Amino acid sequence: MTTRRARLCCLDLDTFFVSVERLLDPGLHGVAVVVGGHKGGRGVVTSASYEARAFGVRSGMSIRDASALAPDAVFLPGHHEQYTSYSRRAREIVERFSPTVVAASIDEQYVDFHGCESLYRKAEDADDDATILRVVRTMTKTIDDELGLPASAGIATSKSLAKVACTLAKPRGVRFVRPGEEEAFLAPLPVRKLPGIGPVSEAKLARAGIVTLADLARAPDALLRPVFGAYTAGIRRDARGLGGADLGRERPAFREHDPRGLSLGSISNERTFAETSASDTASILCGLCERVCARARSRGVRAGCVTLRLRYSDFETITRSRSIAPTNVDVEVHCAVLALYRRARTRRLPVRLLGVALSKLSLEGPQLQLPAMDGGARRARTIDAVREKYGYDALHLATTTERSKRRSAS
Repeated sequence: MTTRRARLCCLDLDTFFVSVERLLDPGLHGVAVVVGGHKGGRGVVTSASYEARAFGVRSGMSIRDASALAPDAVFLPGHHEQYTSYSRRAREIVERFSPTVVAASIDEQYVDFHGCESLYRKAEDADDDATILRVVRTMTKTIDDELGLPASAGIATSKSLAKVACTLAKPRGVRFVRPGEEEAFLAPLPVRKLPGIGPVSEAKLARAGIVTLADLARAPDALLRPVFGAYTAGIRRDARGLGGADLGRERPAFREHDPRGLSLGSISNERTFAETSASDTASILCGLCERVCARARSRGVRAGCVTLRLRYSDFETITRSRSIAPTNVDVEVHCAVLALYRRARTRRLPVRLLGVALSKLSLEGPQLQLPAMDGGARRARTIDAVREKYGYDALHLATTTERSKRRSAS
């Protein structure tokens, strides 16, 4: 069995809404700030500065309670369009460092650095762990330098452990849990530090004498099952630092503006990264085709032209387009994009950016024509229905999932 390496990173933008508000109004630096509503009004706290937290203000608390705890704080309803913009820009920076990024929320992302050691290795790095730690520190510093947003990160062998490490790294820190140190790192921590354990579960565990994660790891099932039920085994694994490496499904912090029936303009998505292998490139192109086609179907349009955008590591950018029979089916667009890519990729330099765009949009026929659809269109609609119920990542084309399967096997 291959030893797991600490390559999963949880990146969190510290007090994100407050940090954006401070960019918009520098006079808010150093003072207690509460985002979520006007002082004394309705609503709940969505973000509180560390200065406000010193008074007991916490996210999820009612604005009225926060007003009573910190009457001199600055209360703001928030600028949600700005939060979306800054979240997107932070995501673009993160994608420069790894081709695999999964959004957990508007201010939190999981990044997979498996296989990235050779891309970033320097002579002064003591080992591969040191390389990854240095790169993550560079990533958080880049977000701060370019956007003015503080960020923290945790690096570990599992998703849940990376989340715990990130929480302990706050503010503006990076915490690395080396392989073999997982259980010792977690053992002294209170049970509430583990993702999935809230105040109710914490109180039940305390009544059973389970206070630390070490207590939880060695507690008998008879004590844990009344609290966690079918999740008992998974919680115990997480408490020992043996959680899974699956980053989970994407929870978009923002959604593209795709109103039904809009046939103007184009539909595009792109990915930026440090560099990528040939196999990863195929997976990324497939994922981009899936995304733009799903968006086209949500608009109710088909595309008569597909465009590939490719940027090399020396920043030379190439754009190639071709006309196609109007479609919004992933496989058909993917075939056209692959043909464009094979002709455009004429240099051996690493690729830094890939993008796919659909244009020459036209409205689909009435939905009553669905029974007459060809097989590809019917499959696409079935995939849309599954994603609507279970999330966008519930189904993907096989090429998109190949990289994650290789990663799980390593």
